[in-house]
Amino acid sequence: MGLSPEAVERVSRLWGKSAARNGGRTHLLLGHLLDTAAVAGVMWDWYVSAAFRRRLDEISGGRGRLWFMWVCGIHDCGKACPAFQAMDVDEAAPVLAAGLTWGRLPADRQKRWRHDVAGAVLLMPRLVAEWGNEEAAGWVWPLVAGHHGTFPSAAALRPPRGAQGRGTAWEEAQRAVVDVFTRAVGFEDLADVRPVGSLRKAEQLALSGLIVMADWIASDSSQFPGLADAGLISFAGARRRAEAAWERLRLRGGWRDLPLPENPLDPLTHRLGVQPRASQRELVERAWSMPAPGLLVAEAPMGEGKTKAALAAAEVLAARFGLGGVFVAMPTQATSDPMYEQVLQWVRTFDAELESQVALLHGRRRFNAWWRAIWDGKLRPDGGGCGGEDGGCQGARDMADEDFGAIDEDADYGMAFAQPSTDRTADLKADGPAYWFLGDKRGLLTAFAVGTVDHLLHAATRTRHVMLRFAGLAGKVVIVDEVHAADVYMRQFLVEALRWLGQAGVPVVLLSATLPPAQRQRFVDAYLSGVLGTADVHQPVPEPAGYPCVTVAYGVNGRAVAETSREVVRSWRESAPVRLAWLPDTDPAGKRVAAAARNAVAGGGIALVVVNQVDRAQEIYRDLRDGGFDGVLHLLHARLCAAHRADRTTECLRLMGPQAGADRPERMVVIATQLAEQSFDVDADVLITDLAPTDLLLQRIGRLHRHSGTYRPASHRVPRVLVTGVALGRDGTPRFLRASERIYGEWSLLRAAALVTEAAGSLTAADTGEPAASGWSIPADVPGLVARAYGNVEICPVGWNEVGAWEQWQAKEREREKNAEEYLLCRRREWAFPTLEGLHYAGSRAASEEQLDAVVRDGDPSVEVVVVRRASGGYRAIDGTWLGVHGEVDDDEVTDRLMGGTVRLPPRLTDAAQAELSPLPGWAGRPWLRYHLALVLEEDGTRLLGADWVSYHDALGLVIEREAR
Repeated sequence: MGLSPEAVERVSRLWGKSAARNGGRTHLLLGHLLDTAAVAGVMWDWYVSAAFRRRLDEISGGRGRLWFMWVCGIHDCGKACPAFQAMDVDEAAPVLAAGLTWGRLPADRQKRWRHDVAGAVLLMPRLVAEWGNEEAAGWVWPLVAGHHGTFPSAAALRPPRGAQGRGTAWEEAQRAVVDVFTRAVGFEDLADVRPVGSLRKAEQLALSGLIVMADWIASDSSQFPGLADAGLISFAGARRRAEAAWERLRLRGGWRDLPLPENPLDPLTHRLGVQPRASQRELVERAWSMPAPGLLVAEAPMGEGKTKAALAAAEVLAARFGLGGVFVAMPTQATSDPMYEQVLQWVRTFDAELESQVALLHGRRRFNAWWRAIWDGKLRPDGGGCGGEDGGCQGARDMADEDFGAIDEDADYGMAFAQPSTDRTADLKADGPAYWFLGDKRGLLTAFAVGTVDHLLHAATRTRHVMLRFAGLAGKVVIVDEVHAADVYMRQFLVEALRWLGQAGVPVVLLSATLPPAQRQRFVDAYLSGVLGTADVHQPVPEPAGYPCVTVAYGVNGRAVAETSREVVRSWRESAPVRLAWLPDTDPAGKRVAAAARNAVAGGGIALVVVNQVDRAQEIYRDLRDGGFDGVLHLLHARLCAAHRADRTTECLRLMGPQAGADRPERMVVIATQLAEQSFDVDADVLITDLAPTDLLLQRIGRLHRHSGTYRPASHRVPRVLVTGVALGRDGTPRFLRASERIYGEWSLLRAAALVTEAAGSLTAADTGEPAASGWSIPADVPGLVARAYGNVEICPVGWNEVGAWEQWQAKEREREKNAEEYLLCRRREWAFPTLEGLHYAGSRAASEEQLDAVVRDGDPSVEVVVVRRASGGYRAIDGTWLGVHGEVDDDEVTDRLMGGTVRLPPRLTDAAQAELSPLPGWAGRPWLRYHLALVLEEDGTRLLGADWVSYHDALGLVIEREAR
C-alpha cells in the first residue's frame, strides 16, 4: 500500500482494548476493527432482515454485505488519536516509542475528547474529498460519532488542542488505519466505499443500532481474546473468531426467507387453528392487499380474537416484505405473560428451534413458568423436562442477569458493563437461547419479543443508545394491543414511534376495542408523515362502514393512502342489551359498594367490582370479609407481591375464565382495580364499577357475560352494571371520588357520566341501585359512545360546567404534551432533516429504566422492593422461608420464594425508599437480588417508611397508612 516502515510500525502499535480491561490481553486497534467487521458479516448472513439487506444493497450498488461490514468496523477509527491512546499508561508506552507523541491533554472528564467524535473528525474530510459528495459523507459520519449512544451536532466536532493528533506522523497513521482496514475488508480504497444512495433517517437509526450490536459482540474478550502482535491479525482470522463467537453465544435471527402462505387464510386456519371470524378475515385480507408496508388499525369488540388475527397478519406482512420477527406490545406486565405463552405456541409452528428466540420483556418475567423453562433451564409447565434438548437444567442459572460484552475503555463514556467470564458458556449446548440478548437495552434485538408498550415508547425517546432499541424494531412487524390504553402523554411517544417506524418501512398493527376516531386519524397521519418524510401529513380516514372495521395507511409513489372497511363486517357475537344503573357513592371506604356486591350475589352468581384506587379496593374487601361473606372472595390489585398477584390472577381465570366449567363457584365476588380493564379474560354475571372515562368503562363492561355457554342463575340472565364512584353534589352537578378525578380529570368523567345518565337515568332518580330498563347495546353502541365521549359537541346537562372542565382539561393536556416534547426523539421542526446529526441536542435526562418508565408514562419514578420479615436471628421471605443471619440465599428455589415478595411501591414512597432501603448483605452474590431493595418489616409486621406506616398482609397486600401526627 506504499506505507513507510515507520507508518507500518506506528499503526501496528495503536491499541484498541487495554489489557487491564480486556481479560488481561491487549487487543490492537486494527484487530478490533476487523473483528467488528467480521461480526457484521455474520450478522448479515444470519441476523439482518431481508428487507434491510435489500436497502443496503440498493444504496451500495449491490454490495450491501461488504458495505455493512465496512461501516460497522470503521466505528472505532477515532481511537487512533492521542486523547484515547494516552488513557492507559502501559498501553501508551509502545505508541510513544513508535514516534506518535502528544503533549498535555485535558484531565477533566467533561472536557475529555471522546473517540467516537474523534472518529467523525478523522473521517469526514476524507469522505468529502474522496467521495466527492458532501451529502453522502453527511449521513455516514454521524454513524461513527454516535456509536456510544448519542449523536452530536457538527458544532461538537472541535477537538481540544492536541487531542486529535498533530503533525505528519499522526496524520499518516490515521490515514493508514482507515486505508488498511478498508482494503482488508475487501474494498479497493476509500473512494470505492462511496454509497450510490442514501438511507432515510429512520433507516440510519436502525443501522446505527446494528453497528452498536456488532461492536458490543466484538468487544467480549471471552469470545475475542486480545491480539497484541500485528502479525497475527488478518480479516480471515477475524472471520473465524466471529463465526465461532456467534455459535458459542448462540446468536441467531428469526425468520429467514419466510415463504408466502399457500392459501390466504392459512395463517389463521392452519397456523393458529381458528375458524376465521369476519373481523379476523378482514384484517388478514388487508395485510395481503397492501402494496407496501403500512399501518393497520383493527377495531373490534372485546373477545373478538384481534390478537390472533394480528399474528396471522404479521406472518403475511413478514413473508411479503422480508421481515424477520415480531414484537407484540401489551399495556401491562400482567397482560404480557399470557401473550408471551400464545406467541411461544405460534412460533413453534414455524420451527421448534425458534422457541428459544422469543423474549419476554418485563421486570417480573422470572415468575413466568415458560420463561423459566426456556431461558433458565427449569422444568416446563407441561412437565416436558427442562428447556434444553439435552435435558440438563444446569448452565443457565444466574446468567440471565449478567451483562455480555464488556466494552472496556468505553466505560468512560457511560456504559460500564460487567467483565465477562471466560468460561460461562462452556457448558451450554448450541440449541438453547442466546443470553446475550438479556443484557442492558438489548431485549428488542431478539427475533420475537413480547413486552409492555413501554419498550416501544422507549424507542421514541431521545435517550442514550435509543438506536439499539430501534434496531430491534426495524426488522420486525410491530403489534400494539389495547392501543386505546395510552393517555395523551403516552400517545406523544406512540405517535413519535409511528413516524420513525413508518419511515423505516416497518409494518405496524394497532388493536383496540374502543378507539376514538380522532386518535385513529392521528395515528394514521403520524405513520404517513414518516412514510413521506414530511412533518405535517393529513390524510383523512374515510368513515368506516360499521364495527368491527380495519383501517390501512401506506404510501405509494410519494402519495399517502388511507382506506377503511367499505362494507359492514359482522361481529362474531350478536349485540346484547346491558342494563345500567347508578349506585351513588363517593366514600373511599365503599361501604355501599360492599353491600351492593353482597346483595348482587345473594341468590348466586359472580360479581366483579372494579374500583379506581387500591385503598378503596382493600376497604371493600375488608367489609365483605369481616361481614361474614359466605362465598369465594378475591382481591386483585397492583400492590400485591408478585407471587400472590400471579397466584390470584391464575385462580380468578380458573374460576371465571373461558375454561371454568364446573369450577365456576356458586357465589363469588372479585374486587379489582384497573388491572381488570385489559386482557383479563374473565366472565362476570354482574359488574359494579367506579365511573371511568367512557372507553375504559366499556373495557370493564367487556368482562361481563363474555363467554358463550356459561351457566348463570336466572337473576343474571341480562347483564347488569352498577356505576358508582360518583354522587350528586349540592349544586346538582356530579361529584367524583378524589382519586378518580386525580387520575382521569373532571372533563372525561363528566362526559362519561352524561352518557351513563342517558341509559340509567339521572343521579337524582337513583334509588337502591336496581338497573334501569334502558341501557346500552354491546358491542353495537361501542364506537358511537366512544366517538361522542371524545367529540367536540357538548353532551352534558345544563349546569354541569362542561365548558369550564373542558378548558381546564385542555390546558393540562397542552402542558403534558409540552412536557413530553422534551423527551421525544426528534423535535418537530427537525423531522425532515436528512441525517442523525445533532439528534441528541440536549442529551438525555433519563439515566435508569425506572426514570425512563416515568418519562413515557408521565409519572414520578417508582421502585420495586422485596418484602422480607425480620425474625429472631435473621430474616424470612414473605412466605416464611428462612434466609439466614444476613439474608443469605443458598439456591434458586429459595431465590424464587424470596423474589415472590417483590412489590412496586407507590411513587410517593420513592424518595423514602431510596433513602432508607438497601439490599440485604447476603444478596451480594446473587444476580437477581444484588440490586433489589429490601423492605424489611419488623417482627410485628410493620415498619415506618418516611412518614408512612407500611405493612404487608397475605390477603390485602401492601397496606400504607399515614403516621398520626
